[in-house]
Amino acid sequence: QVHLVESGGGSVQAGGSLRLSCAASENTSSNFFMAWFRQAPGKEREGVAGMDSVGTTGYADSVKGRFTMSQDNQKATVYLQMNSLQPQDTAMYYCAAGDGFRMTRRPELLLQASDYNSWGQGTQVTVSS
Repeated sequence: QVHLVESGGGSVQAGGSLRLSCAASENTSSNFFMAWFRQAPGKEREGVAGMDSVGTTGYADSVKGRFTMSQDNQKATVYLQMNSLQPQDTAMYYCAAGDGFRMTRRPELLLQASDYNSWGQGTQVTVSS
């Protein structure tokens, strides 16, 4: 497992942007696959964006074209750039890591929470209308 710490959450108005960061205790580029999940009050946790071990990304339909996941290998950090935020994006956002090398041609399969065994503490994102 790897220790993950998220940051960058906050409150913004609809249409605004935020960038979330997830700092890992070790370089995750080749030994892990990564993802961002979110959970709103009263709702189940849902996958937002995932990245396999070679950098292929996949996104939930609800965020495609608005959110971008990236990584900085030297800093052992992954990011989630969120643009055109809407009130329905309000949630606690979690970074997650799965052990092992994973490469996929179906990046949508990176959004299954059961595949991940390391989780951060979460960072709150609130979008007002």
